[in-house]
This record gives sequence, C-alpha cells and structure tokens, in this order.
Amino acid sequence: MLCTVVVFLLCAASCVPTSAKGAALGPRLNNNQLYKFSYITEVLVDKARGSKEGSAGYRISSDVDVHLVWRDPSSKDDQLIQLMISNVRIEHASKRSEKKNILRGSTTESLLGKAKLAALTKPFMVHLRNGKVKAFYSYWTESSTIKNLKRGLASLLQVQLHTGKVIENDVSGRCTVVYKAEKGQVTRTKMLDTCKTTETGFTTHSQVLGVSRKSTSVTEFTLEDGFIRSAVAKETHSLAVNAHRSTSAKVVSRQTFTLVGTETQLLEAAGKDVPGVVKSIDAKLAAVGIVAEKVKSKCKGCPSLFEHWQTQQKQLEPASLSKATAPRSFLALIQTIRKATKDEIIKVLKSASKSTLPQVVDAVTSSQTSASLDAMLEFLNFTDTKGLVLQERFLYACGFSSHPNERMLQALLDISKGKIGSVDIKESVVIIMGALVRKLCQKGGCNLPTVMQVKKMILDGPGSTQEESEIQMYLLALKNSLLPEAIPIFTKYAESEVGAYSTIALSALQRYNVELMTDEVKQTMNRVYHQNRRIYEKNVRAAAADVILSSNPSYIEAKNLLLSIGNLPHEMNKYMLSKIQDILRFQMPASKVLRQAMKDIISHNYDRFAKVGSSSSFSGFMAQSADVTSTYSLDILYSGSGIMRRSNMNIYGASKVAMLHGLQVAIEAQGLESLIAATPDEGEKDLESFAGMSALLFDVQLRPVTFFKGYSDLMSKMFSMSGEPMNVVKGLILLTDHSEVIQLQSGLKASAEFQGGLAIDISGGMEISLWYRESKTSVNNRGALVVTGNVTVDLDFMRAGVEVSFETEASLDFITTVQFSEYPFLVCIQMEKSTFPISEYLSKYESLSSGKSVLTKKSRKQLIPGSEFPLHQENSNMCKKVFDSSW
Repeated sequence: MLCTVVVFLLCAASCVPTSAKGAALGPRLNNNQLYKFSYITEVLVDKARGSKEGSAGYRISSDVDVHLVWRDPSSKDDQLIQLMISNVRIEHASKRSEKKNILRGSTTESLLGKAKLAALTKPFMVHLRNGKVKAFYSYWTESSTIKNLKRGLASLLQVQLHTGKVIENDVSGRCTVVYKAEKGQVTRTKMLDTCKTTETGFTTHSQVLGVSRKSTSVTEFTLEDGFIRSAVAKETHSLAVNAHRSTSAKVVSRQTFTLVGTETQLLEAAGKDVPGVVKSIDAKLAAVGIVAEKVKSKCKGCPSLFEHWQTQQKQLEPASLSKATAPRSFLALIQTIRKATKDEIIKVLKSASKSTLPQVVDAVTSSQTSASLDAMLEFLNFTDTKGLVLQERFLYACGFSSHPNERMLQALLDISKGKIGSVDIKESVVIIMGALVRKLCQKGGCNLPTVMQVKKMILDGPGSTQEESEIQMYLLALKNSLLPEAIPIFTKYAESEVGAYSTIALSALQRYNVELMTDEVKQTMNRVYHQNRRIYEKNVRAAAADVILSSNPSYIEAKNLLLSIGNLPHEMNKYMLSKIQDILRFQMPASKVLRQAMKDIISHNYDRFAKVGSSSSFSGFMAQSADVTSTYSLDILYSGSGIMRRSNMNIYGASKVAMLHGLQVAIEAQGLESLIAATPDEGEKDLESFAGMSALLFDVQLRPVTFFKGYSDLMSKMFSMSGEPMNVVKGLILLTDHSEVIQLQSGLKASAEFQGGLAIDISGGMEISLWYRESKTSVNNRGALVVTGNVTVDLDFMRAGVEVSFETEASLDFITTVQFSEYPFLVCIQMEKSTFPISEYLSKYESLSSGKSVLTKKSRKQLIPGSEFPLHQENSNMCKKVFDSSW
C-alpha cells in the first residue's frame, strides 16, 4: 500500500505544469531595461473581394517605449508595465496619387490637434499577471478614441505561453481565445463571435433578407529572452447581404509590434501593491478598464431632419414610387430619423403634403426608435375614420418591422383596447399584433409580459365571439403568430361549416414546420378532403389536400389521394391530377411516396390520369443563383360552370439555411353561377356571391380585401366596373436592416449599416363580361428595390469608409382570362415579368475633420430581358385559342 502511494505521488509530481516549477506563464520584462518598439496599426475598408483602386483607410505609425515599473517580489509574473507612445505619424494605408492624397501637407499635430496628440503620447500603464491584463491605467480626461488606441496597444502584451483555450478580457471585450505554443512562437486565435461587449446592434429577423458576417482574428507572437520580440495581428470582418452576396464589404485591421532595441532603465519603483505604486507615480492615473468604451460620433455640418426631408420629398411622391430613387430616399430618411427627437419628427409629419405623408409614415415607423414611435402615436388619431390610409400604413410598417420591441406591441395592444373609428383598422391592429408576437418569439421574447398578454388574447379570441368577421380576424392573427399552441385551434376550424374559417385555418397549417403536424392534424385533414363527416366546398378540400401533400404523407395517405381522382367534382379531378404531376415534376418532398403509391395499377392508370379540365397547379423557378433560389407556384381551381373558384400565387425565396415566403396572393370567388344560369357544384348551392383577395407579404399576412359581397353589391360593382385594379398594399418596406459596431483589436471601431428598402404596389382586379361571356382576373406587382451597405471607421479627426449598393425596378403581372361561352371553357394563364435593370455601385471615401475629402465611385449596370414564365403545355394551347393567334 505504501509503495502504491509513493508511486502515485511521484507521478503527480511529474505531471505538475511547468508554471508551478518556476517557468513563466506570460512574458516577463527584465529588470532595469527599456524596450524600444516600433508600432504600426492600420485599418482598411473595401468591398469583400477587394478592388483595383485599392482600399480606403489609414495607417498610424509610432515608436513605443516599454519598461518594468514594479514586480511583485513573490511572483515574477505579476508586473506593472509602463508604455509611452512617441513620434506618431499618420498616412494613407494604400498608395495615393497627389490628387487623392488628402494628407498631403498635414502634420500629425494638425490632424489630431495639440491636446489629443499630447494625450496619446502621455505614458500609461498595464498590470500584467501571468500573461493576462488585470488592469489598464490611463486618464479619465482623455477622449474615448485616444484611450481605445492605447487599449489596443496594451492588449498586444497579453499572451499565454502554453497551448490551451481560455476566456480573456481585452480591448475587444470578453472573448474565448485559443493559444498554440511551440518553440518560442505563440499563435493566438480569438473567437470573435464569442466576444461580449456593451455595444449591441440589431439585424433583420429573416435570414434570407439578413446580413451575415465572417470574422477572423489571429496574432502571431515571437518571443526572445522571455519577452515579446514581435507581435503581428490581423483581423478581418466580411459582411454580405445573404440574398445578394456581391453586395458586401470588409474591414481589415493590422497591428505590427516589433522590438528594435533595448537600453538601460532606472530601477523599479518601490511599493507593496499595484494601486499604491501607480498612485505614487501619478495620482491622476486611474484603472479605466481594458475593454473599449463607446465613442460618440459627432456629425459636423449635417443637415437637420427637416432640412434633409426637404431635399428628399420629391422622390417620395406617389408617381416616383416605381423608381429606385424612392427606396433610396426612404433609406436615407430612416437614417436621419433615427438620430432625431420626437418634436423634430412631428414637425416633418405636419409639414408633409397629402401625397407624400403616407411615405413619411412608412419611414418614421420603420425607423423603430422610441422617438419615432412616440411621434406616430401622437400624430395619428385612431378614432378618425378619415385617416384610414395613414393608420393602415403605420400598422403594416409595424408588421414588417425588422427588430420590433415589446413597447411597439404594447402600443398596438393599447390601440386595440381603445376606440377605433374603422372596423378595417381594428382588424388590421389585431392581425399585425400576431406578426409582432412571432418576431418577438423568434428573438426569445415569448415570455415577455406584453407578448404573454397578446398571446392569450388571440388564442382565446376565436372562442370569445360569434361575429364572423371577428373570428376571421383572430384566426388571421394566429396565422401570423405561428404559435404552436394555435395548431389545435386551426385543426378545429378546419372542419368548420363556414368556408372562410376553414380556408384560413388550412392555409395557416401549411405554414408550420412539418414536425408540428401531429397525427390528429393529419387525420383531420384527411377527414376534410375525403368528406368523412360532411360535404365541403371544393376550395376547402383542395386546401386540405395541399396540407396533406406538404406534411410528409404516408403511403396510405398518398394512395387514398390518388384513388380519389375520378370520384371528385369535375374540375377538382383535374386540379388534383395537375397537383400530383407538379409535385412529381418539381421533385417536391412528397414525390417519393407518390411514386411508390403509383406503382399500383389501381392507383395509377389511364382512366385516372386522363381527366380533362381547366384547373391547374404548376411550380417553376423564377431565378436561381449561388445565393438565393426563387420559386413560384400557381394554383387555379375552377367551378364546373367555368368561373374561377380560387387562384393562389406564391413566391418563395430560399437560401442555404432558410426560406422566406415572399408573396402570396389568393383570389377567391363564389356564388357567381346565377350570372350565367349555371348549376353550382356539390356543397356550394347556398353560397353568397363573393369575391375577394388576400395577400401575404414577406411572411406577414395582411388584412384581406373584398371586391364585392352579396348579389346586390355584385350587380352594382358589375355596372360600375372600370377595369382598374383595386389596391391591396402600397408603400415602402424596410426589408433588410442590420446595424452593428465592430470593435477592432487595434482599439479602432468600425460601424456597419446595411439597409434594404422596397417600394411596392400590389393590386388585383376581377372583370366579368356577360356579353362576351368572359372573365378576367389580374394581380399586378410593381416594385423598386435598393440595398445599401456602409462600413465606416471614424477616428474623430479622420474617417474612411466604403458603400456598396444595388438597385432594380421590376414588375410582375399574373393574368387569368376565362371564356365560358362553350364547354370545355377556355382558360389562359399568363405570368409575365417586364425587362428590368440591375445597377451596382461602389463608393470609397476618406475625409478629415478639416473638411478635406476624396471620393471614388464605380458602377456597373445590366439589363435583364423580360419574359413570360413557362406553364404547362395545356395552358399554352388554350392561350392560342383565347387570343386566336399563332405564338
């Protein structure tokens, strides 16, 4: 037993780290020695792939004297070190021609100013223990920029001499750092995504529309005689718009710290501890913290919000909304509003003309600051029935908000509890609250008090009222929220006798992740489709089939769907057949199980797959790139009499990691058979005449629009139809919104701002001609998109930055023409995009506080030819007959 204990102790002794035996844990300075270093720090900004013209940026060079002030007698690794910067020089980081060299003729003192230069060259101290910075001593009176530059230099002394992973505090914040040590060299890799700082930013909740950042930070140390001989650090941050990665920018920071010689230095200071020693040397020195502090940027000569608005208002007139100048002005206005007070914002709201005021409301609401929200709540009067347009624009901008907070949701909740002059606005308030609940839950705020209150309200809502419009309102709010707790509610209303409830519930269930589709939900979908308990409208059954097919159907479910073809109403047979063929052709997830079920000749035979009709389902690619794939789908279901029952157009955008439901426009019509003396289909004999349109835009369900409701309303609309489409949504939307401050290891800061603005106009219409026995439905989408990215490094006395942007103007029309003068009736579907331009811009700028500046611009433009999106061959054949021309 004794032998065992002795062996264990010997092994334990051999495993003691070298530090316990007296070896250094960090760099050690020799007594009475002055280390003389050269120090260079530079920062460059450019587009991610670089450019021929060279990067914008600056280089600061200096000499640095380093010496030991005090060492703890009991620990050689507990040291107080003094650093002093001298001989400071500032120059461009890249070569410049004389014309573009704004530093020509300048001195360091003229650039920095006498006071800041004196502060920068004033000695400061670092308390280093075991290679880690325990305290950083400088002067509170120094500017934040000067202290941060000193912190960047001090952080280069922090190095661990053995391999391992640790958490350290330095100028970048509290970060996880990986060290790799071997033969007098140490590599320090900082995991920048782990760094915690006091400065927080925000980003768009949608990954497809968001901005991604890749960052690296590596420092190579060479040691000699126990201390640093050289330290070379490189830090890179690349930012790119996920949907268009060529719109990208990067910032590169480099530090080079090189020993050039040593000299004899005076003896160390006497003292028991570090604070006492520091106080004895200079009582004004204070421990100000090693983590960088915030820098307040001042804009000299910048216009006020009102002055800026006066220069932008022409671009925000309704006639200009289809041009790229509108969203570009919209984004610029948002940036100014975010720096403005409530009173300044209200002044602009009150001064705007009637035609531009809706666009100002879009910009103010999209700014998402406390001042902008306060201004809107004070400016709008929700009891006023005349202010419907402005009220709805405010609500939609809230729904599309990139980073909503609890206060915005609370404001809408307060509005919903107060008096509201318009029923439409009341519905929109509740529907948009559902969208805000989803976005706040995505950010981890599901348990916030206001979110909990609104969740309860919309979850209890459908069962708390008998009003059909209110039940639809709560169901649409739940559809926006996508709360898992709402699935049982949707499942219940999917079997409702009211077709509108069923349609909303089924379309909502399609938006949930497949993993949440329980056996109970699937059983309900099958009961609705196969009409096990009651007769349903065709569009409800078709929607139930869509849910089944998008929820990983089983072999039995797939087989039963196939067997149903041939026993359905005439047009629904054709719709289901077209739906299944589209899934197989487009290789959707359900295609595999459908192919298995089709191996059975009873399920798959000529009789079933030769059904004729005009209903159709088709999917295709709108655009494919390395960044995003955009797809579209068109589902059209007709009644047996030839009148369109349901039209559903969807556009999706998918990146490598996420999917965005960009657009859904659904048009429904019912009860129109009496117009042409036709017989209604099964389950649709007593339906009230109705036509309406519902839109979902960027994952936000909007309030549906009614074309007409009731026979008398139908007849009055028919005789007053102008052929002009009805507006569904029109305005400016902030799609991409990313803001962050990037703390560089050198002590400098880079601010990154990426915004994307969309001017959009979606309208829809329906025309019926009894004379020509023809109907036409149209969905018109007009839009202009601008995305800008700006990365700036501001040192108070000089500034460098890069701006990347792209813009486009486009239109997409979806037209369905039906001739029902004979059977089978003729249907022609057209989906067309016009020729549109894409422009990309690159700007690099450098400026001094004195006003001297230089700007370099570069652009590239291309024209994308228009086209008609391909649909199935049957559609092409019918279009030939409808227009009686050869294609």
